Parts: sequence; structure tokens; C-alpha cells
Amino acid sequence: MEKRRFGGTGHMSTIAIFGAAAFSQAEQTKADIAMEEVIDASVNHIDVAPSYGMAEERLGPWLERERDRFFLGCKTQERTREDAAVELRRSLERLRIDRFDLYQLHAVTNMEELDQVTGPGGALEAVIEAHQACLTHFIGITSHGVEAPAVLVEALRRFDFDSVLFPLNFVLYANPIYRRNAEELLRQCHARDVGVMIIKAIARGPWGDRPKTYDTWYEPFYESADIQRAVNFALSLGVTGLCTAADVSLLPLFLNACEHFTPMIAAQQEVLIASGPEYEPLFA
Repeated sequence: MEKRRFGGTGHMSTIAIFGAAAFSQAEQTKADIAMEEVIDASVNHIDVAPSYGMAEERLGPWLERERDRFFLGCKTQERTREDAAVELRRSLERLRIDRFDLYQLHAVTNMEELDQVTGPGGALEAVIEAHQACLTHFIGITSHGVEAPAVLVEALRRFDFDSVLFPLNFVLYANPIYRRNAEELLRQCHARDVGVMIIKAIARGPWGDRPKTYDTWYEPFYESADIQRAVNFALSLGVTGLCTAADVSLLPLFLNACEHFTPMIAAQQEVLIASGPEYEPLFA
């Protein structure tokens, strides 16, 4: 599988980054099968968070014996210094490790939350202290929702984050405001040598009234051809890699699409973006 440099960290990450949110409801047996698939595909980067249900507990046995195989990123959704410090150490215990490669402020969805986590007594202080104590090598930030790119551009002005994570797909790019902000964020990341992780690459839209047939909170594309073109699109925008979807049954299809990634030229991208309004937007 192709590898790309994860910004200033220097790590060569596989373009498929295992999103451990897929383990939120998984039994250990199912998680073990998925981890074998991840290893067989040579994936070398994992993203996890304590808010992902049982994910940390399911990963723990694997990281205990396979720690050197993976670049590991974890997160905190706590907003204060004290609470974030407690959660960070709890994640270390659950994951059975002694340090993170990357620790991220998680789901900072608007400017008010950004003010909180980066202000006095905010969670960023705890992560900086963890870095100083060698509990994490690098510091990142993630954002979700329609404001994500704009929030992350401002975050990079306030602190020298090593990585960002945010939603990106061709349906979202059909929104001209989201696209403009995302393109500016990508420019800033490239200029600052910041690693870029993408979520929701294969999101089709909200479930609405339809029955939920996957564990993802959004309705995903699930046909191989649709997943391939969505992966091709996202990986053609100069990002580091894509976090796999939060459902273990989609993992083989996602990994296969990354293994067979074919770059899209600009004209092909525009055709796909033009089809975006056929789908309901994930974010209002």
C-alpha cells in the first residue's frame, strides 16, 4: 500500500489509517479478525479515542505485543486541563502502552470550543505537559461538522499543531463554502508541513428515516465501485491518509480501495463534485 509522509512527524503513513471507531461495539473475536486484516494490508497507522466505545480495550491486547508496528494517535474530547490529563492517562492504561505517537484535541467543532481548549486552563495545556513528559511525541487537533475547515485554519494560527483531522468527500465539496475553507486549510497544512487525516471519505449522507444497516452514524457508500471513486477523490487532494470507516464489515472494501488507489485528475474531480448535489449533505 502507498505511504505518504505525515507532515513534520516524518512518519511514512499508509494511505489507509485504521479508524478504531469500528471497534466501538465489536466483540474481541471480531476485533481480532479485523486487526489481522489491518496487518495483512500493511497498515501502519491507527487512530483511536476513548469516546469510541470499547475500542481502546479491544486494541489493548494487540498494542501490548505489536506496539512497534503502528504509529498510534489517540484523542481527548475533554475541554479542561485537569480532565484531559486524567483521560490521557486512562487511555494509556486501556491501550496497554506507555506513550502515544500523537495525541489530539478531539472534535473541536466551533470557535467557542477552540477558545476553550486553547485558552487558560484548557485541554491544550494538558497535552503540552504530556509532550514535555514524553507521553506523546506529537500534538494534533480534530474537527467535525460544517465549520471544521475554518476552525482548523484558526487553530493553526494559534498553535503549531503537528496534524489535523477533518471530514472531506466529494459530496461535501459540492458545498462551495466548505470547499473553499477546506482548500485553504489544505494550503495552510502544506505550507506548515502539517499531517492531514481525513474522515468520512466514503460518507454518502445522513441516514434520515432509512434503517441503519452499518455501525457508522452516517450512511456510507458500500458498493466497491462507489467506495473506490470516493477514495480516489479524497486521496487525490494531497492529504496524508484516510481513516477507515467505523464498521468492521466495510474494512476489507476500504482497504482494497486504498490498495488500488488511482489518482484523479482535476477534470475527473470536478465531474464527481458536480454529482454531489444528488446526495443529501452530511452537515446542514
